[in-house]
Order: sequence, then C-alpha cells, then structure tokens
Amino acid sequence: MTAIASISVGSARYDIIDLPAEAGGALVRLPYIHRILLENVLRTAGEDAAAAKQAILDWLEAGTSDKEIPFLPGRVLMHDTTCGPALVDIAGMRSALAEADGDPRLLNPTVRVDVSTDHSIGVDVFGEPGALERNMTREFQRNAERYRFMKWATNTLDDFHVHPPGTGIMHTLNLEKLATVVTSRESDGRHWAMPDTLIGTDSHTPMINGIGVLAWGVGGLEAESVFFGMPVSLRVPDVVGVRLTGHLKGSILATDLALVVTQLLRGIDLQDKYVEFFGPGVSTLTAGDRAVVANMTPEFGGNSGYFPVDGRTLDYLHATGRPAETIALVEAYSKRVGLWFDPHANPRYTSVIELDLGNVEASLAGPTRPQDRIMISGTAAAIAPMKKNATHYENGPNDGAVAIAAITSCTNTSDPRLVVAAGLLARKARAYGLKPPSWVKTSLGPGSPTAERYLKRSGLLDDLESVGFAIVGYGCTTCIGNSGPLTDEISRAMTDRNILPVAVLSGNRNFPGRVHPQLEAGFLASPPLVVAFALAGTVEIDLSRDVIGQSPEGDDITLSMLWPTSEEIDEAVLGSVDASDFLPAYAEAEASEAWRTLDAPRTTLFPWDEASTYIRRPPFAGFGKGTLLGIYEALPILVLGDDITTDHISPAGAIPAQSETGRYLVAHGDSPTDLNVYASRRGNWEAMVRGLFTNRSVTNLLGPDIPAGSTIHWPSGEIMPLPDAADRYRAEGTSVVIVAGERYGMGSSRDWAAKGVSLLHARAVLATSFERIHRSNLIGMGILPMRLPPRLGPGKLDLKPGDTIIIQADVGDLAPRCEIQVSVQRFNGDMLSFQATAAVETSAEIKILRHGGLLPLILQDKMRSELQGYERELPQL
Repeated sequence: MTAIASISVGSARYDIIDLPAEAGGALVRLPYIHRILLENVLRTAGEDAAAAKQAILDWLEAGTSDKEIPFLPGRVLMHDTTCGPALVDIAGMRSALAEADGDPRLLNPTVRVDVSTDHSIGVDVFGEPGALERNMTREFQRNAERYRFMKWATNTLDDFHVHPPGTGIMHTLNLEKLATVVTSRESDGRHWAMPDTLIGTDSHTPMINGIGVLAWGVGGLEAESVFFGMPVSLRVPDVVGVRLTGHLKGSILATDLALVVTQLLRGIDLQDKYVEFFGPGVSTLTAGDRAVVANMTPEFGGNSGYFPVDGRTLDYLHATGRPAETIALVEAYSKRVGLWFDPHANPRYTSVIELDLGNVEASLAGPTRPQDRIMISGTAAAIAPMKKNATHYENGPNDGAVAIAAITSCTNTSDPRLVVAAGLLARKARAYGLKPPSWVKTSLGPGSPTAERYLKRSGLLDDLESVGFAIVGYGCTTCIGNSGPLTDEISRAMTDRNILPVAVLSGNRNFPGRVHPQLEAGFLASPPLVVAFALAGTVEIDLSRDVIGQSPEGDDITLSMLWPTSEEIDEAVLGSVDASDFLPAYAEAEASEAWRTLDAPRTTLFPWDEASTYIRRPPFAGFGKGTLLGIYEALPILVLGDDITTDHISPAGAIPAQSETGRYLVAHGDSPTDLNVYASRRGNWEAMVRGLFTNRSVTNLLGPDIPAGSTIHWPSGEIMPLPDAADRYRAEGTSVVIVAGERYGMGSSRDWAAKGVSLLHARAVLATSFERIHRSNLIGMGILPMRLPPRLGPGKLDLKPGDTIIIQADVGDLAPRCEIQVSVQRFNGDMLSFQATAAVETSAEIKILRHGGLLPLILQDKMRSELQGYERELPQL
C-alpha cells in the first residue's frame, strides 16, 4: 500500500505521496530527479508501482541500472512546427481508424497539450521601428493554412491549447506562465499535489529544469504516445552530478557559464544520461542563470540539466507574477516530500564532475559547433581554416564580416538580465555615436512579449533601436534559421569576391547552414557581445582590446568602454522589470484578432485537400505493413561522417526556388519568390522528402562527386536524388540502410528527420553513436538503430557502391542493447563480419519495432480498446 499523507496550504488541503515514508533513509541519497520519478511511479503506475519503486531504490547500489520504469508526465508542450507533423499524424490516423470502421474520436489527448506558435516567424524587416508589426503580417500571410489546421485541432481535440503568434517562444512561455513547479489535480476523489512534469517536442525543453521542473525533449512521435495515455518507458536513468562551487565573477554572464558547461560535458559520454547540478555554488545562481545553462542540455548531450527547487525558485515565481498561493504550495510541498534543495547534500550519482564558478571566463562558441568554446579574442583564428582566398576590398565586407547579428532564442532572452545588459551596452554605444556597418543584419527577437514592456520602461528599447536592434518578432527567428535574406552588400561580396561572412547570435546552435543556408560560420555569444560584434562589423578582431569604432570626435572606442558592470545591470533590472507585466503581456498577445478571426473546420475528421502544398495525408499514419526487423541483405543508400545533425537530415530554413523541394512547390502553383521555410512544410511529406540531406555540407561517402541530397544507384551507377533512388530500390525489391559516424542525429528534436529516413525506405541506421531523441524517433518509425563497434566507423568500413550489408536482426531475438551480427559482402568478393549493438533501451521500444512503428501500435491499441473483448479481424499490420 502506497503511503499517502496530506498537507494544508492556506485554506486548501492536498493529498500527497509521502516520499519520506516510502523511501526512508534512502531518500536523501537519491538524486532529486529520482525522487520525482519515484513520486510519479507511486502515483501513476498502478500494479507496477511496487516493482518500479524497488528498481529506483536498487539503483543506489551501483548508480546505474538496466531495470525499466514507466513515467507519465502531467502535460505536453509543443511548438507549431512539431505540432504540425503530429497533428497530421493524428488526422491521418483518425482517417485510417474511420476507414477501418473504428471511432476516430478515440484519438484524443488524455493530458493537457500546450502549443506555442513560435518557429515560423521570419526576419523580413529589421533594424527599424515597426519591424515587429510588418513581420507579423507576413507571418499570417504565409502560414494561414497551417494555422487553420492548428485551429481545427483546438476545435476537435480535448485539452489542446494553441498560443497564437506573438505569445513568445515555447520555453519562455513555459518559464514565465505555464509552469507551476508543483501542481494540483483531482483524481479518484482526492485533491492531489504533485510535481509539475512534462515532455516537450523540442530538444530545449529542459530549460524548465532551471526552476525545478523535471522535463525533457522528445520527438513528436513519442509525444503522440503520451497524448493517448501511454507512459514513457525508460531505464532508471544514470545521473551525472555536476558539483558547483564558488561564484561567478562580476563581469561574467549566464551565457558564459552555459558555454563552459557545454564544453565540459561534451567531453564525456552523456548518451541517455541525465545531468543534475548540486553543491554550494548552485545557491549563488539565480533562476535565470540556471535556465540558461539548462537550455543548453541538448548541446552538452544530456537528457536533462536539472536544478532542484529552492529559494531562488520562489524568487523567480514572485518576479514573474505567479499567485501567492501557488508559491506557498511550491515551498510547503517541496520541503515536506524532500524535493527542497540542500546545498550541502551529496546524493549518490553515477559519476561526478566538479566546476568552480570562479574560473568561468567570458566566452563565445564556434564557428561550427556549440561545444567549441573560445575566448572573445579568438574569433579571427577560429575562422582562419574556413577562408576561401577572398579578394580583399578596402571599403566593404571582407572575410569575417558579420552578416547577421541577432539577439535571439529562448536561451539568452528569457533572462531579463541578459537583454538589459545588451541594452546598456547599446546605450553607451549610442552615446559615443557608434552604429553597425551597413552590411550587418541586426535583429532583436525576445522570447516573451514582456520584454518590450521592461525595455520601454527603462528606455533601453530606444537605445537598442538606435544601433539597429529593433524588435522583429516574439519567436525563434534567426536561431531556428528564419533569418530572412542577407543584405545586398554581403550577398554581392559572397558572389563577387568569395568572402566568408559569419553570424553572431545569442542562440544555442551554430551548425553550418542552420542560421542561414549561405552561412557556414557562426558564433554563439551573450546578447551584449552580439551588439559589440555588430558594431565592429567583423570577427577579424581581438574584441577584448582592439578598437570597435570611433566616435564622431575621432576617439577610439573599445569594449571596456561599453561593457556594463554587474551593478549597472542589476540596477537597471530592478528599475525596469515589474512582476505585474507578465500576465497582461501574455493576455494581450493571446487576444490576437488575426488569430480569433481565422476560420477553421470543426469536423471530427480533417477534410484533406489534394491541392494543398502545406497539409497532405502522410503515407505512414496508418496501420502499417509490418515490422522492418528480420534477416536481410541491404545496400547502403547513404554513408555519412561524424556530427550529422537533424538540420543536415531535414532542414528548417528557407526553401530555395532551385532546390528539389522548391521546384516541386513551384510546379504545384506556389510563388518562387516566397516558398516559406522547410519547417512550415512539415505537414506535406512530398515537399519534405525532397529536402532530405540537401544541406551543402553533407557528403555522401559512397562517391567523391555526389551532390548533397543524392546517391549512386546500384547497379546502374546513376547519380540521382535520394527519393528517386529510394523509390527505385523499393520497386526492385532491394532493402537499403544508412551508415553514419559519431553523434548521428544531434540537434533539434524534429521527428521529420526520422520520418524522412522512413520515406527513403531505410530498414536500419548503423552509426558509431546516436543522439538520444533522434534514436527514439527512428524507433518510433520502426527503423532499427544499431551502434557500430568503435573501430569500425564509416571511414574504416570504406563502403563502396555494390557492397552489400547483411543484417541478422531477427524479430524474436531482439532485446535491449543486444548484439546483432552484421556482415559486409564487398563487391570484389571480400567479406567482413562484426557485432553491432542494438541502440534499443527498453522492452517498450522492442514492442514498437515489432509493430513496425509507434503509429501502427497506437492504432491497433485504439482498435482493441473499441472492440472491448469482441472478436473481430484487425487490419493487417
């Protein structure tokens, strides 16, 4: 019998799972993450609760475990370009269920789902007041069909809430409004208090870990299973403890700490591991500092970046206008059940890393990966190997020219302190008469509409606008690749003189082509550093000491003359940020007239339109054709190197008219001058499949002259686009696989990277290592991920056209992390055999693979629930 107690907060009384009674003396030894998981299984796992509890407690012995537990989060968070594909799946499955004489209304969320509309607004207009309104107008013009589809979902699905364009980035919205840290719910006649938990279809969902909410990112497929009441199945997680000591120096910002943590943790294996911060240094960090670090969780390779609840959490809830009763419940509940942070505690961790906050220095990261941290003096050296012998021009942009300078992303705009710091630097630059060169595209895209209020109150918005940083939108903008066109000066210099321009942004990713398809180099930086580099106009400079510009009087201006002190930042924040701003700012954004007047169907089944280039019924949202497991021979359709990201696999940025996707859209009536971005087309599988692996930095190692997005068909030897080759192989009855190197699938959570691989008819992906979310997405599509032996990466395998891969993945033999016999039959007759490892973590994932994917499994479960025990033939798998 589970121990249940009660607490009273004000006039309210709550039942709670009594964790101290359940875990006894073991509770203080458990990581805080495990304490939350223990509460969850005791409350939700039913007859499996006792076994799950024991698995968590047994974890303490070795700090690792192979035992599985269910986790049922309280809510799901999505954004418009991940909810779109999920909704297309649901609409497709509803149609399939109706065609099989089932009840499509069974496909209905059983938990609350919140959707932000943040991922498609572009920076068309910049550097001037009014940019926000003009960009928002274009947003609705471009995406009205997608938004109608989302409104259809709100009309037909229970507890499905869309926050319209202008309400900010999902993670900032979650921090400032949605998250309660501790929540309450009526269930089984009891008024429960429990931890606020969620999963989100964005890899940066762990940002909310900064205020003590356990959450992590998943693909849309896994979120769909939670929609319909299926728990997430996971091994009792390994947890790496990061012990923080000391405190940050006065001039050091949260961004600097986040980049140091990212570099530090990327140096260890965090695959399928969680991270928790502990030690006395944690107490010196504000909730804003913590959230910036937690946001970089996918960049440092973990599942979480968890900071437990403490007084700093309560301070943040006060500062963002949360109700007093909510804050009182957070404190009373956390202290009663053992979730309140003790800075002197030393829980059991799988391993421990030490970091003295006093050693953190001002930094950037780049030019191609977030973990490649450099000092601010090192930008010129960092881009040197990427230069292309450009012709130098005395009075224009040259190598290292800053093409884009963007204060953007949830990472560094959710903490007012960072945005205010940028405003203060802009104020000093304005006083000296400094402005960015004309070739720099500047933008300010805060994560929240609240930012405009506090920037206006302090006068800092005028200062930012004076140096080009006008608000362009409340969304992901440049960080997700919606940066809009480059300036004409930069475009001409690239075409005429072959210069290497760069982006400098306060975002979280700088993979080649992510920020803009023509930009291969980018640096991640704090917001004030973004403004400083914009003013300099180049990264071919030692920003720590070189002259940034000159005043009208001819005085040399350096960074030290512009940089705000910690005291100046704190004073400005205190005088500008008001807790009473938050709710009204969101209420005003939610009341969008453009959203309210948007027409949308109210039907149970979505009315598909065959002429649409945005929403098409997907071929994989049905009962499926059976498992892809088995013993078979396959040809490699793609052989790839290390660090292939989900941006490389399935792009998100602007669609070029001359691309395969662009030609398809133009042929179907769309204007070649405005094809929107790939992220907006994720509801149309025919558009998306044509964009797979087309990033120009993708190299197919099957041959030296294969264009990005193409392969060599065997035995014809023809080079052709990947979708054409895939369809030809399928018609010929030939199986195909993909081979890749380290960290395959790193980056965004987008499940389209796996859906696209499915549409290439790949049965398996063999890689040296996988990023967690993409690995899960592959399994969700029925595709088996396998880890190659370290000694046999793609370079060692040296696969050539005509080499055949023989895989022995029998359905009945597959088990979590089992060995799988793989052989390579060379075209010249040589044979190589080795053991790969199934990158499968749980029995639930085995079940998904045996059903051919998650969507067929969901449909079969819904059909069985409708049959209620009566015999009837199910649609064929």
